[in-house]
Amino acid sequence: MKALRNFFEKTKPHVQKGAKYHWLHSTHDAFFTLAFVQKHTSKSGTHVHDYIDLKRTMGIVVLALVPALLMGMYNIGYQHFGALGQLETAAFFDLFLFGLWKVLPVIIVSYGVGLGIEFIFAQFRGHEVNEGFLVSGMLIPLIMPINTPLWMIGIATAFAVIFGKEVFGGTGMNIWNPALVARAFVFFAYPAQMSGDSVWISASGVEKMADGFTGATPMAEAVLGNTDLNVWNAFIGLIPGSIGETSTLAILIGAAILIITGIGNWKIMLSTVLGGLFMGILLNIFAVNAYMAMPFWEHLIIGGFAFGAVFMATDPVTAAQTDRGKWIYGFLIGVLAILIRVVNPAYPEGMMLAILLMNTFAPLIDHYVVQGNIKRRLKRVQQSA
Repeated sequence: MKALRNFFEKTKPHVQKGAKYHWLHSTHDAFFTLAFVQKHTSKSGTHVHDYIDLKRTMGIVVLALVPALLMGMYNIGYQHFGALGQLETAAFFDLFLFGLWKVLPVIIVSYGVGLGIEFIFAQFRGHEVNEGFLVSGMLIPLIMPINTPLWMIGIATAFAVIFGKEVFGGTGMNIWNPALVARAFVFFAYPAQMSGDSVWISASGVEKMADGFTGATPMAEAVLGNTDLNVWNAFIGLIPGSIGETSTLAILIGAAILIITGIGNWKIMLSTVLGGLFMGILLNIFAVNAYMAMPFWEHLIIGGFAFGAVFMATDPVTAAQTDRGKWIYGFLIGVLAILIRVVNPAYPEGMMLAILLMNTFAPLIDHYVVQGNIKRRLKRVQQSA
């Protein structure tokens, strides 16, 4: 590490203003701060200073995503060899390495396209490279089906970075979660890849990924009531679905990491779950069809509900900022996610739309919470006078 730091210190004068390679200043700074803590802090305003900067914060979120990523890789191999009838003869590493082989290109495309655009914008503006895509670059692959073509991942990522973040001013200024913007783009531009009743299970080997076996998703089947959900498989993640969304167990491990480190907001996570349970129970009570009769607790372990509650709804930029607002924000996400699942049979999933909708209303929620606090305090002042 000392040699690497010496390299950065030695090359730093060559990228300063007026130097030959001044146009690489943002790039040089981005790689330096990724490996080392900055030597300076903010010079204006009142701030709390410690060693946890934004890159370190984003790094912890990526670490929390690793269990879901690893389980997703294993599950892809599990589904593949299960479709071939070779599950009993396949070793653990056969399953995992197959999944790794499929997922790795998706991650490379996501980071390559996203960070490339981030660097271009930073160089053009003469600003530091934003750190936010360290997380978004991992979230985008995890919320995509494994059969999504790489070119489609690239286009969706570019759209999310440019129109979901950079047009608003970059990290910290966007009003929607960039990863969900990417998913929404694919959903509306290429609906066959993100909706319907088919999921991809490779059935012809690594060399012919295009050939596959399709079947109804556990999400659709459970909502339709056509099959009994294998609760254990759904909880640990051995069901078809988007790469990182299938394992509730892995997601809970990630949630524990975020809560223990103080990075993730437990109030939003808990209120989202409570909102989902509330709507699920309400629909069970007034059930008039198979959609509404689905056991309320099953909603928490299938689809993208758990992943969205832990990693998407808690995005500190697009979520509500006030304490009371976080409870309201999360609760409404849970309510809307289950409502969209049940009311719209053509789309038996609702977490993406629920979070994006509440991203839009988060500032309004905070506004009314703050105004309510101001009115209560003014009232107390008037009473005391």
